[in-house]
Amino acid sequence: MYKLITIDLDGTLLNRYGEVTEYTKKVIKKVAEKGILVVLASGRISESVLTIAKEIGANKYYISGNGSVLYDMQKDEILYENYLNKEKVLEIIDLCEKNSIYYNIYTESSVIAKSLNYNVAFYNYENTKKSSDKKTEINIVEDVYDYIKKLNTDKFLKMTICDESKIVFSSILRKLKNISNIDVLEVSHMSQKKIKSGTKEISVGYYYTEVSSKNVDKWYAIEEIMKRENIKQEEVISLGDNNNDILMIKNAGMGIAMGHSNEQVKQVADFITTTNDEDGVAKALENIVI
Repeated sequence: MYKLITIDLDGTLLNRYGEVTEYTKKVIKKVAEKGILVVLASGRISESVLTIAKEIGANKYYISGNGSVLYDMQKDEILYENYLNKEKVLEIIDLCEKNSIYYNIYTESSVIAKSLNYNVAFYNYENTKKSSDKKTEINIVEDVYDYIKKLNTDKFLKMTICDESKIVFSSILRKLKNISNIDVLEVSHMSQKKIKSGTKEISVGYYYTEVSSKNVDKWYAIEEIMKRENIKQEEVISLGDNNNDILMIKNAGMGIAMGHSNEQVKQVADFITTTNDEDGVAKALENIVI
């Protein structure tokens, strides 16, 4: 009997347009009616994860920033946190600026960037379909280094670094690994998104990495939920598609990889479902839980 289901967002629960289909919502509702706890575990900022959690009725916990934060929605409090500090963020900004590569910074409530490119362009597209209270806050800032330096917080979820060129991207990846006390996500494939513009579809493809504080992972936040809810490892289902989902897929009693996942992810999974554009989450849960 499964008691906890943890689901990644981008590339997993959300289709290429950043939407949860009605079919998937119905299946998740059926799962919740069985008394199974559904928790979203994403690399997104807290406010963005919270909005989608409410949309699907996952109203107890959520995990944001790839495991930087575990939030109790009912008590309205953070239960677990492991942030990047300001000093480390400024060091990474300096490296990106010197190498002329695109980057953005995630706080709990907003994404900070110099322009609307790559992942931030996709968040901006998502915002066009949302009411004002559900939009992801995007702060476009000319001098990001100075903005962060003056910002009255020392808590940052993560940084995302992007480029269309594999050569440029591989170079910055090597340099990032020389910075102490951070974790750098290894992603071997391009991120592919679709943005609708009128009757046209614009493809957005780029290489990216996510930088977080040392020892940040979705699984460590999931373990905290397991302790609080008295749930055993074999009673957990985890669904994901990317390298930041590997540990939770590997360690869960039932680890499920999406059909489009890379081989590293598929190798640790117990079950491979269809893609995020084919309602892979819903189909897996119907097959295994309902």
